[in-house]
Amino acid sequence: MAKQNNQQIKIAYCGTQGSFSEQAAKRLFPEGKLIACATFQEAYDLALTAQADHALLPIENSYAGEVSATMDMIYRGTLLVNDLYEMRVVQNLVGVKGAKLSDVKTVISHPQALAQCAEYIAKHHLREVTAENTAFAAKAVSERGAADTAAIASKACAELYDLEVLAEDIAESRENTTRFALLSPHAPQKRKGERLILLFAVQDRSGALLEALKIIAAYGFNMKCLHSRPLKDKAWQYYFYVEAEGEGEEAMLLKDLSSYCTNAKIAGRYLPDQKLE
Repeated sequence: MAKQNNQQIKIAYCGTQGSFSEQAAKRLFPEGKLIACATFQEAYDLALTAQADHALLPIENSYAGEVSATMDMIYRGTLLVNDLYEMRVVQNLVGVKGAKLSDVKTVISHPQALAQCAEYIAKHHLREVTAENTAFAAKAVSERGAADTAAIASKACAELYDLEVLAEDIAESRENTTRFALLSPHAPQKRKGERLILLFAVQDRSGALLEALKIIAAYGFNMKCLHSRPLKDKAWQYYFYVEAEGEGEEAMLLKDLSSYCTNAKIAGRYLPDQKLE
């Protein structure tokens, strides 16, 4: 397992005790100082302003797809991805002590967790309420104390907030895995076998995206994934997030992309298949 051991390092994450983000941060930095934040933006800003050395934020789930808030901040901002780490996520339905599954009418959780468990939610005809993260959802259920409301969260959350696990491992995929991005203002050192993260928007003209992809290939980069995300200030226009392996000339790549793209940048690098267990 990838692990950091510098006890001076400060890590900002979104969540509270028991959240999956806290679990990931503890596994990666067992001796670090962890800073819990109420929102993704708060964690990002702490790293941006050097109040934390890194922000650790979820960027993609193997079932529900990209975490839009993280991806958008990477596109708009200046923090760089220093690495990506994978962690298996087990989602459980947790409720107050003494509650029965048949009592539950409403389920609270983060939108990603709700999406991962969509089949279970539909099967049991549950009403969805969103929360900033799974730990906040569990805390809300505990504070409300009503048998008709449950949360989707970890077993650690259930123990922490004195809740009962009503149903275990309810996500549709048993391989449910989340990737966490380690962000900082500093570019990571280049390492053999790493992949780069490239972001860009394309000019509004015919064939611009195709030409951009041809340029990436011409520089010897093999794309491993391609996501599109809407630009917030331009209706029906998009930016693109690419992960690619290769050792092409990055400065020249960006220069050639500028003929067809806007805001093209290398947003970081990572070593593949780093697991937090």
